[in-house]
Parts: sequence; C-alpha cells; structure tokens
Amino acid sequence: LNCLLYLILSIVFTSYLTLSFKVVGRFGIPVFQAIVFNYITCVITGSLVNASFPLNSQSIQEPWFGWALTMSCMFISIFNLIGFTAQKLGVAVASVSNKLSLVIPFVFSIYLYNETATWVKIAGILLALVAVVCTCLPGKEQSAKPGYSAGGVALLWPAVLFLSSGLLDTLVKYVQQTYLNESNNNAYLITAFLGAATLGSIALVVLVASGRMKFHPGSILAGIAIGIPNYFSIWALVKVLKQYEGNSSAILPINNMGIVLFSSVVAWLLFRERLSLLNWLGIVLSIAAIALIAFG
Repeated sequence: LNCLLYLILSIVFTSYLTLSFKVVGRFGIPVFQAIVFNYITCVITGSLVNASFPLNSQSIQEPWFGWALTMSCMFISIFNLIGFTAQKLGVAVASVSNKLSLVIPFVFSIYLYNETATWVKIAGILLALVAVVCTCLPGKEQSAKPGYSAGGVALLWPAVLFLSSGLLDTLVKYVQQTYLNESNNNAYLITAFLGAATLGSIALVVLVASGRMKFHPGSILAGIAIGIPNYFSIWALVKVLKQYEGNSSAILPINNMGIVLFSSVVAWLLFRERLSLLNWLGIVLSIAAIALIAFG
C-alpha cells in the first residue's frame, strides 16, 4: 500500500511540474528564473523534512557526492528543456518527449542488475514506445504554434529530452542502489538540489547584472509553487525504487507512463490542449502497455 501511495505521489507531483510551466508562461514569468527559485525551495523543503541541514564538511568525501553534482547539472538543464517544450509545443508533447526515455533505464536495469526481462515486459515496452509516439505527434493546431517547425524544434527538443531524461532516471536508480540508504538519502537529494540552485543562481545574477535578463519578482512565488512538489516527486520516486529494488525495470516505465497519461489528460481538461484521434489512441495504448509491464 505504501509503495502504491509513493508511486501515485511521484506521478502526480511530476505531472504537476510540467503543467506548472504552462501556467508560468501565461503569467509572463521567465521559466529559468522560476526554476532557480524552485531549486532554492527544494533545498529548504528537504532541510525541513530532515529537521536539519543534512550536509557538512564530510559530505564532500562521500562516494555519492560527485554523482549528486552531476545530477545537479542534469536537473537544471532538463528542467529548462521541459519548460521550453511545454510552452512551445504543449504539455502533452513535453511530457511524452520527457518520458519516452523509459526505454533507457529499462535496458540498463536488465543488463546492469540482471533483472528479468520477460517477453511480456518487452512487448509492453515496445507498445509503450508506440503509444508515446502516437501521443506526441502534434495535430494541425500544435503545428501552427509559433516556434514549431517539422524539421527543427519539433524534432530537436524531444530527442534531447529523450536522451537526458533517460540518463537521469538511470542515474537515480544506480546511485540509489549503489550508495544510498535511509541515513544518507536526504543528504544526497539536498546536495543535488543545492548544486542546481547554486549553478542557477550564479547564472541568474550574471544575466541580470549584464542586462541580458530582467528580474521578475513573480518568479520567487512561482519557484516556491514548483519547488515543494519537485522535491517530493524525487523523494517519492526514490522511496518506490527502494521498496522494489529488484524490479525497477517495471516500476520506472509504470511511473513514466502514468505521468504521460495524467499530464496529457489534465492539460486537455485545464488548458484545452486538443488531442487528435491518434493522440487518444496513444493514451489507450499506454494503458495496455502499463498492464503488460506491470504484470509481465
């Protein structure tokens, strides 16, 4: 029951992040600024959850420290890509482009951790890929959006999100299984968030000081609204993976497909992002893929 609750929290919170970029754009708040304050909020939230700031001078010597810094760079880069794609091409396209990467941690889990790959699971993964492609293909309304071009943005950003998100999910799984336990899990997350906050803050100060970006006060509130769910999305995912250490090849795809389904439907309901018949077919296929992966 706890595992199911953590999985639902991970799906809802991660979907919320993608959806929030749409709202941020409508208020004219620069995505990058909101992302920087989001990571500052993540650090504060994690410290409150832990009832103390879990880092000290000894943290640098921990074997997970270098991986946390790598995760910091990936965090802020991927978040900006997701925000850009959500605003330019829509929430559904951003979400499926991001979570199409489920095939990467699946393959790594099979070969690195010798997890079982049944034909049913493999069929589920293949069906999932077809499903997210169907969901991702834009209709005429999306194709007409400013910044969309069949040979440019539409192909470049989904490809970059695919690779980077897949590697991030794989990194989370590797570090969780190799280095983390209940005593250092929060310290690892705080380090990753603090690194992203530091990198982003330095870049933001330089951009504002040089006049290349104007500071928007609303980005502070936006960062808080995004940062709290962001922290708990990673926290919940790590909890799920810890309880199912030998079956991440099923958990990660289910988590990712759940995010695709939830965010696409909510975007359709709240933002009136129109889905074509092919997009709806993709959602139906996603449900079938989840069943195959979960019970395979």
